[in-house]
Amino acid sequence: MIAETLAALHGPTEGVVTLSRHLDWSGHAEYDLNRPARLASMYKVVLTEAGTVEDLHTWLNADLLRRLWPTLWLPPQLRQR
Repeated sequence: MIAETLAALHGPTEGVVTLSRHLDWSGHAEYDLNRPARLASMYKVVLTEAGTVEDLHTWLNADLLRRLWPTLWLPPQLRQR
């Protein structure tokens, strides 16, 4: 799943968010975006579990994704996309 343009990624940039159950069923779906480790964890979950482009648009933010991209651990095939 990939977004056509980063400009379409308008997700939250701060505060605490709870991901939809279809993205995070771990029981720890609440993410404090002000904590760098939890922010990176949420981005990894969304990128690996998104079922629709709308999931990406809703939960990811273009500026944060650019900042996090070099340090996110992602499967090689996902990183290529």
